[in-house]
Amino acid sequence: MSAADDLAAAREETGARITALQAQVAGIVETASASSGDDEHDPEGQTIAYERAQAQALLDRARADLVEIDAALARLDAGTYGICEVCGRDIPGERLEARPAARRCVRHA
Repeated sequence: MSAADDLAAAREETGARITALQAQVAGIVETASASSGDDEHDPEGQTIAYERAQAQALLDRARADLVEIDAALARLDAGTYGICEVCGRDIPGERLEARPAARRCVRHA
């Protein structure tokens, strides 16, 4: 598989993750709004708040991952993909295989 294929696959997977997490957050919000407004006495109140915060954090991370993938695609187009932004050396193929959007070699990660 080429770098472009790896990045395209990562972008597709991340997009699907974002869609699923958006639906999860919306479902949690809907559940919370349908429940009692009395968080102090609602035994599920903290659980719902925790689930919402966790799902929102995962959604934020997925959106950040998408930005990184798009930046990697731009580097690919510019001919700078796979080159460490700090030292200018090639990023090892194993690192790019594990993290296709990597900007830096392991030493500078």
